[in-house]
Amino acid sequence: MAQATFYLLEDGDTPANQQMVSKTCDIASAYSQSGHKVYIAASDKAQAELIDETLWQQGPDNFVPHNLVGEGPRGGAVVEIGWPGVRHNGHRSVLINLADEAASFAPSFAQVIDFVPCEESLKQQARERYKIYRMAGRQMQTLAINESPNSN
Repeated sequence: MAQATFYLLEDGDTPANQQMVSKTCDIASAYSQSGHKVYIAASDKAQAELIDETLWQQGPDNFVPHNLVGEGPRGGAVVEIGWPGVRHNGHRSVLINLADEAASFAPSFAQVIDFVPCEESLKQQARERYKIYRMAGRQMQTLAINESPNSN
């Protein structure tokens, strides 16, 4: 069954975007190491470039093959990073959505990862995305930002 996992961001000293980028890189690494192809839908090109740079800064033992849409090998690397207005290459099983809206192409992914910020207006947008995924028949899961699906 198709799944959607929402991570609740912490209301603390670490900015929401930094929490999302860090968790996105961790999730992308974990899924790619287990053989899944991942698409990261950033909120904009600047955020996509930040994720790209963050993944490049991983140590050699934690390297994640990745590229921005339009770069890299034909069909894209194991992890591909895009933003509104660009389309991912090829079939991928995991979508990490950092955009404010539900991705219209989400039904083609077996697993969707999304985030719930603390700011009320952004939290409301996350609730709308949650409803869309649930109405599409996805099995829903909500976790704290520091949890992993296996820690339950």
